[in-house]
Amino acid sequence: MAKTSSHRVLKALVALTLLAVVAFGGWAWLRYQGFADTPIALAGTERIIAVESGDGFQDILDKLRAAGIEEGHDLEWKVLAQEMQVVSRLQVGDYAIRHGITPRELLSKLESGKVIQHRFTIVEGWSLRELRAALARDEVLVKKAGELDDQALMAALDRAGQHAEGRFLPETYHYTRGMTDLDLLHRAALAMDKAVSDAWASRAEGIPIQTPEQLLTLASIIEKETGKASERPEIAGVFARRLKLGMRLQTDPTVIYGMGSAYDGNIRRSDLTTDTPYNTYTRAGLPPTPIAMPGRAALFAAANPAQGDTLYFVARGDGSHVFSATLAEHNRAVACHQLKRCR
Repeated sequence: MAKTSSHRVLKALVALTLLAVVAFGGWAWLRYQGFADTPIALAGTERIIAVESGDGFQDILDKLRAAGIEEGHDLEWKVLAQEMQVVSRLQVGDYAIRHGITPRELLSKLESGKVIQHRFTIVEGWSLRELRAALARDEVLVKKAGELDDQALMAALDRAGQHAEGRFLPETYHYTRGMTDLDLLHRAALAMDKAVSDAWASRAEGIPIQTPEQLLTLASIIEKETGKASERPEIAGVFARRLKLGMRLQTDPTVIYGMGSAYDGNIRRSDLTTDTPYNTYTRAGLPPTPIAMPGRAALFAAANPAQGDTLYFVARGDGSHVFSATLAEHNRAVACHQLKRCR
């Protein structure tokens, strides 16, 4: 009789235990469902989460916690990720996480690849040295170009033997986290190829430019000579007429480029007479390579110089220039705008 009673008690305990387990499981399931679809409370408007190459799910979860997302236990996040089958499909990039997003929506976003688009702008007239410095300052791009010299850089871009100066088109490029500086330069180089090809195809008949390479070089000088877009065709016209007449270009930006690191912000008369391969006061024709990165407008101006008879120009000091057809007119313009001896 005692055994039967003990057996009944044991069965009752087992039944109660099972009921407790079922009840707890039901409660846990309801809690989990509530967690998955409950809006996340974030102070402020949004947070940026950076998913990087090599991050595991726990790494991402740690970043969510660091960003102020406290909802749910780690186990609940992991169960949800397994249920959604996204653990191995979360994509690299920067994600904007807004107040009110649910955990389910958040994981779906990380799987979708709807990442923040970053921007990098190559400025018209930049030299390669300035471009390299800007790439080095960028906080998102993966750095690979910095350790390469110019020759190795071009080889890495499948352009072995090509001079690096002037080869990257000035414009704004959008990219996502995980992209390298070499990836961006590759895009910019292809864009410059296309821009040069388009300008060359549009060239006016009779211009004194024989190749697309010469067009790029001339455009780089035009780009450095003026900050006023409307003047580019007129400056191109001056250079085109000088080339046709066999006159030296005599343009200061080429002298400065040839001076390299010796340039201290001032150009002296002695610099104009010191010969370098880029000194267009001492050498006829175009310099051997571009001296900067021209934009599309400068390329088009080089291919379509303005008609006229001007052979000289001098800066007014406000970004614009005075153009002259004769040396006497030019000397008067220099006296007025450079020496401040206007009559």
